[in-house]
Amino acid sequence: MLRRIAAIDIHKKVLMVVVVKVIGEAKDAIGQALKFECIRFGTPASERARLVEWLKQQGVTEVVMESTAQYWKPIWMDLEPHFAKLHLAQAESNKAPKGRKNDFRDAKRLARRLLCDELRLSFVPGPEQRMWRTLTRSKHQLVRDRVRLQNQVESLLEEMRIKLSSVISDLFGVSGRRILTAISKGETDPVKLAGLGDQRLQCNRQELADALTGSPSQMQVEVLKLFLARLELLDQQIQSLDKLAAERLKIHEDAVIRLAEIPGFGADSAQQIIAEVGADAQVFPSSSGFSSWVGFCPGSNISAGENHSSQCPKGNRFVRCLLTEAAQAAVKKKGSHFQAIFRRFLPKLQYNGAICVVAHRLACVVWKILHDGVRYIEQGMETTPQARKRRAQKLVKALRNLGYRTTITPLVETPTPEPAG
Repeated sequence: MLRRIAAIDIHKKVLMVVVVKVIGEAKDAIGQALKFECIRFGTPASERARLVEWLKQQGVTEVVMESTAQYWKPIWMDLEPHFAKLHLAQAESNKAPKGRKNDFRDAKRLARRLLCDELRLSFVPGPEQRMWRTLTRSKHQLVRDRVRLQNQVESLLEEMRIKLSSVISDLFGVSGRRILTAISKGETDPVKLAGLGDQRLQCNRQELADALTGSPSQMQVEVLKLFLARLELLDQQIQSLDKLAAERLKIHEDAVIRLAEIPGFGADSAQQIIAEVGADAQVFPSSSGFSSWVGFCPGSNISAGENHSSQCPKGNRFVRCLLTEAAQAAVKKKGSHFQAIFRRFLPKLQYNGAICVVAHRLACVVWKILHDGVRYIEQGMETTPQARKRRAQKLVKALRNLGYRTTITPLVETPTPEPAG
């Protein structure tokens, strides 16, 4: 069997490409004297088109490239329609020995290590799923910007000697935004500002007025006005991305609903998980493989019978963050299976370790639900009918806000027939 493999060392402005011909299986190539054909290309559209044509003329059947920042993406998308076997290698697995760097030598080493199965290859989803990722990851970045903005507003209020965040829990809640808007319009009377607070606030009007007593300068008021304008823009963009993601994932509505039923999850986190791993997680053959890819599988660096490190791999940081947040929410649900796991491991592993254990269990449950198409069944202590009803109503409301149509359908257990006497 004849194989022609192209290896590409990617830079921002140049592409160093080598092509090697291999006869037989990959294991037979170890003893062969490989001959490489080397050529250099640029990265503009015309050069990338020339690269595709040259690889076709060479009869290339397999392409491997290194994941250099974001510069590999246009090369991958240009080659994707023409070559069935594309591999994206993690840069660390193709690390060179110490010495002077040589780009063609790096590309040759990339091809050799692919033949010897020494590269760590990354999972690159299809074009449609990459679009889902773009939407959900963009929203994730905007949410982080919103949190950063909230910290900046709180810092600005402290400089104004206004202690609003000390008496209300959410600075950007309904009451907080009304008060901040009034301050940005020049209102300084603490009694009038306290009157804008909701009646359901935990503090009374006198405490709120005392916290709002400060001395903002005109410049600080102008900066606050700019912050609030940015907050409104961020909220609009987050809402728009929510709608776009819901429209794209409409065809996988059933998978979104099944994931949202897991304790700690919701409609939004379910959409983000599907955008990262797919609607059926078929690329992962087992739950352990999925957990390792996420980064919740303990390491096993064993040498001479001694484990030198149990550190988890880095994994996919977006899914890892999602599962960690879901685990912290799941352990708060009374009577749930995950709360029991958390309490069992808490004395031994402390809080962070116990949360990682729960996140690992959640990863296994997510894989099972997506891969096998099943629904979540609570195995913990039985909750009350009122709690189940509140959970179902909250879930339905969240799904409808994103544009999904769903109704509550209780599961009716079939009575067991009595044996004939």
